[in-house]
Amino acid sequence: MTKVSIGLRGWRFEEEEVFDDSGAFRPLTEMPPDTRDRISRLMVMVDKPCDACWLIHGEEEKQRCRSAAVVYGEPLREVVLCGSHEADFLYWFREAGGRDLAGKRTFRNAFHQWFADGGRAPDGYAGIEHVESDPDSVPDPLPEEELPSVEDELASLSEEEQESLDIDLDDLDV
Repeated sequence: MTKVSIGLRGWRFEEEEVFDDSGAFRPLTEMPPDTRDRISRLMVMVDKPCDACWLIHGEEEKQRCRSAAVVYGEPLREVVLCGSHEADFLYWFREAGGRDLAGKRTFRNAFHQWFADGGRAPDGYAGIEHVESDPDSVPDPLPEEELPSVEDELASLSEEEQESLDIDLDDLDV
């Protein structure tokens, strides 16, 4: 099985869980729950600014923020970062206690607080070397025909099918 990143580096997916045999995206209802949750969040996060840039510039100057390039953490507790701030996050995670918060509700807020308080990686701190082995083989996430939105796909399901998906819609912006 091949693992792929989609939209942002960080979260990796089993290719066969996300794409069908023809290389097209599977409907969300055909994906395993964890994969479905992460793909649904990626649809929201891919256009978000880097969390660290946003902490520096604020909502008033959001246009100065770089776009997110990488995601760390669990859905709804994730941190999205540009390439320039990834090393800061990795330093916090590896050296400043972030690892102890992995999977916890306080994960994102703790990184934000550390960064807002001036926490940064030392100059020259080694991040992660990302390898793009064959980015052209990953299907285009923007198909020629528009994919149904998560809301439309959920609305087309019966109440019983929606309940079987085990999705907590209270945390989504729907």
